[in-house]
Amino acid sequence: MPSDDQRPSPEALLRAARREARGKLKIFLGAAPGVGKTFEMLREGAERLSAEVDVVVAVVDTHGRAETEALTAPFEIIPRRTIDYRGHKLTEMDLDAVLARRPALALVDEFAHTNVEGSRHPKRWQDVMELLDAGIDVYTTLNIQHVESLNDVVASFTRVRVRETVPDGVFEGAEIEVVDLPPDELIERLKDGKVYIPDEASRALGHFFSKPNLSALREMALRRAALSIDQALVEHLDEGALPGTYAGGERVLVAVSELPGADAIVRAAKRLADALKAPWQAVYIETPRAQRLSEEAKRRVAETLRLAATLGATIATLPAERVIDGLAQHVRDTRATQLVLGKSVRSWWFELRHGSVVAAMLRARDGLAVHVIPSAPGIAANEASGSGQGWGPGSAYLIVTALVAGATLLGHLAEPLIGLAGVDLIFLLPVILASNRYGLRPGLAAGLLSALAYNFFFLPPLHTFTIADPRSVLTLFVLMGVAAFTAHLAGRLKTRATIGARSALENAAVAAFGQSLARVSDWQSTSEVVCTELAALFDLQVVLLNEREGVLTIVAASPPGATLSPVDRAAAEWSWSRGELAGSGTATLNAADWQFHPLKTALGVLAVVGLSHGDGRDPVSADRAVLLQTLLGQAALAHERLSLESQVREVALLKERDRLRAALLSSIGHDLRTPLTAVSGAIDAIAAEHPDAETIPLARTEVARLRRFLDNLVDMIRIDSGALTLSLEPIDLTDAVGSAVHDLKEALRGKHIDLKVPANLPLVRADPTLLHHILINLLANAAQHGGGDGRIVIEGRRTPDNVELAIRDHGRGLLPGMEHRVFDTFAQGEGGDRHGGSGLGLAIVKGFADAMQVGVRAANHPDTGAVFTLVFSQIADV
Repeated sequence: MPSDDQRPSPEALLRAARREARGKLKIFLGAAPGVGKTFEMLREGAERLSAEVDVVVAVVDTHGRAETEALTAPFEIIPRRTIDYRGHKLTEMDLDAVLARRPALALVDEFAHTNVEGSRHPKRWQDVMELLDAGIDVYTTLNIQHVESLNDVVASFTRVRVRETVPDGVFEGAEIEVVDLPPDELIERLKDGKVYIPDEASRALGHFFSKPNLSALREMALRRAALSIDQALVEHLDEGALPGTYAGGERVLVAVSELPGADAIVRAAKRLADALKAPWQAVYIETPRAQRLSEEAKRRVAETLRLAATLGATIATLPAERVIDGLAQHVRDTRATQLVLGKSVRSWWFELRHGSVVAAMLRARDGLAVHVIPSAPGIAANEASGSGQGWGPGSAYLIVTALVAGATLLGHLAEPLIGLAGVDLIFLLPVILASNRYGLRPGLAAGLLSALAYNFFFLPPLHTFTIADPRSVLTLFVLMGVAAFTAHLAGRLKTRATIGARSALENAAVAAFGQSLARVSDWQSTSEVVCTELAALFDLQVVLLNEREGVLTIVAASPPGATLSPVDRAAAEWSWSRGELAGSGTATLNAADWQFHPLKTALGVLAVVGLSHGDGRDPVSADRAVLLQTLLGQAALAHERLSLESQVREVALLKERDRLRAALLSSIGHDLRTPLTAVSGAIDAIAAEHPDAETIPLARTEVARLRRFLDNLVDMIRIDSGALTLSLEPIDLTDAVGSAVHDLKEALRGKHIDLKVPANLPLVRADPTLLHHILINLLANAAQHGGGDGRIVIEGRRTPDNVELAIRDHGRGLLPGMEHRVFDTFAQGEGGDRHGGSGLGLAIVKGFADAMQVGVRAANHPDTGAVFTLVFSQIADV
């Protein structure tokens, strides 16, 4: 196998050049809080400081740990910026101050931290990117559960959904240091109060910090670090054009062929990749021989590549003169560590002409593990090829004969002028022309015919195949050798030109498709461009379907007027709902006339593209399958861009609507206070003159209810505008409930209050004013919806982790599905007895509870009525 000269990867050199202009990022990666990431960052920062490097602390959270606090002493600490947020004074890293100070190294703790609203960037990792762009090196800390791609995996076994995440792209070019601590040691640190305060530590040990969870997180951190190291190593090898694998992680490559049984080889590669937890790729090497494959063989290649893509592989089709050369080059480019090949039954003549791929790969690569999967018994190596197709069309040989006849005539005319010695050169012309036009074998035929014609018509004795002069024998053999070499060289040049032209055409098609999509900015135009371009490139009928009012509908087609049968629609629905290939030529609903491809993005499936030849054939051949997948990927990105733009516009409209709503509520709340005060005074005056009037209590009750409604409006405005101020202090829930019941004595008149709050219940930390408003609204809600007997139960209880206060009425309860929506602004129950009221009371309960970090939930009691429960996690120490 040839060993081509290696050259540095242009992409790797560009990445290296960009990194040179930026600062260097080092991430101290841990499996969980408390493993010592901040401690290790400060320790290494101190070492750099002692080496006379300009190091500053941009932001570090010591969490009250004395040993960590002591490590910050030697550093210059950039003062934090104070931001007013909803009545609180909060501090954040002063990005502008760090940029103005411009140190050589900045220490930035908690990489995934969410900045307070009003900061320049919503996330701290974006602040770090700006520091790196300014040429400042950064040390930072991160827990593995904050990595975006691992967020769902972590939540699946910890049952904790982490909201603060960083994109995986931040690891590119970063140095990773794993700060590791065995689970048993971390649990001991937790019990000793070195991670959380004792009460929080006991809750953490029962949930997130269990030993199985910590072990799984530890493994994930080590694997993610190994992946980053592997990527960095590959980039370094590409930059220096260094040979070798040097794998920090495994990379699996499977070679796809046209022979039956290739699907079994792909499945074997999938099992190997899963066992190694490694990325994998399926590649098909397209040689000139591939153009002569039968339609059945081409269909098998396409199905095998689709299977690989379905199983999670990236797929590639590479043009090359020989399978051995193309596969060897791709192994070098991808630096694969595991190669999966199929071993077919080849004749000795085939292997003599084309070589053995398995033997060549075993000889050629050090450090490459080659897995050979035998093909199924009875499969012939040339089964996929059409018989006799390698010799070219019969008309080519007629034209070759005519070219040799023309050369013979030209030789007779030129012989008197140039002599016999120059005639043999004339016979090279048909060889070159035939090789360039028809390939190697017609060129060899032209060489043989030219040698025979030269012997028959020009070498004495004439008109026989006998050669009298021994020197003429040498001339004849030289002519045949030169003809064969010329034919072989011309055939190779034609093959290379064909491969190069095809690659250029495909690249141009991808670029043109992308430009066409970039020029449109609405859903309909984008859909029409996708259909028109795909139809023109692949000579297909194309439809694009999207959901309109809950129904999958054709929104664009090329040519227009395409219709789908019920089977086609079922295949399209399957592709839309499952995000999988369906229809003709697939394993799902293959009786359909159309083949449907989902446009999948991070936002889900945004559309479905249907392809059809109209005659039952597979829409796209194997040699164009990768091009199709590339174009569909661009189409998916275009739809994702439109979806994100639509979401941005909707957010802007929501913000404007909320602003107008807040202004309206503020106006109503304040403008009604003055007349309400006057009405209340008038009622008091009437009561003084007519103390026995029966309507006075009713009027006072309704005024009190209207006053509560206005108070709720003002409170809602405070929640929306972030103007709440908290003053947390220890509160006895018995006193709090008693105060609320007293203030609602008119509304609760005639109601039976069953108070079950134990006197020994622990004090809770809460804002007394906000808690009073919460209890007022919950009691008023129970009074309004409590049913005929009017019984209200107020029950307090201690749980292992919290204190709970439940208020239960004896009405008909909540309708199914209302348990969460009941806390929405202006939400009112539909049916049952959950009607009436402003719909603000429970929304205010939720808003105030969230502000104090108090949980609140609604549910139906097993017997009757609705139960609203407050969950206090902050318990006062007395």
